[in-house]
Amino acid sequence: MTKDDCYQLGKITKTHGVQGELVFFLDVDVPNVYDELDSVLVEVRGELVPYFIESISIHRNRAIVGLEDVDTIEAAQKLINCDLYLPLENLEELDEGAFYFHEIVGFLVRDEKMGDLGTVRTVYSMSTQDLIVMDYQGQEILIPSNSDIVTTADREQKVLNVRLPEGLIDLYLEEGAGKKEQPDDEDEPIDSDEPTFPDED
Repeated sequence: MTKDDCYQLGKITKTHGVQGELVFFLDVDVPNVYDELDSVLVEVRGELVPYFIESISIHRNRAIVGLEDVDTIEAAQKLINCDLYLPLENLEELDEGAFYFHEIVGFLVRDEKMGDLGTVRTVYSMSTQDLIVMDYQGQEILIPSNSDIVTTADREQKVLNVRLPEGLIDLYLEEGAGKKEQPDDEDEPIDSDEPTFPDED
């Protein structure tokens, strides 16, 4: 099985305790659906190696996991920073128009008023809300992922249909232009605050 047949589940970030347990970062929409996972593919030196899971405890997007045959801290340390994968066939089929975040990377973003805008580069999973990252005219635009803004995903055409809040694009373009025009002066530091979004009804 190759990575083309899989989706990325997350990454092994560190060891836990001295009995070989590991901490997984689960880079998925709903981590708790994996609380009965019985096996996982670990990318080791470019190869996907299957491991059976003996124990798993999930809290938010972190999981403490015991893998079969990994029962010492030395064995566990060899797997730190390895990526985790699962076969695509493991994914539940979604309703038409719904999507998994990993599916929409590379999709064209199409606004109902502005038309075609740019492409999806990645998705940030945040504690408050998930943000879709779009490349637009050389600028990174963050789009809140909620049903009022992101309406549907057309898998066949690879198009993400959105209804962007008025002024969202301009906010980022103005901020980008302001940073470029800011003089190189220690007395006038560049404002590094994160952009805010218009209030939602």
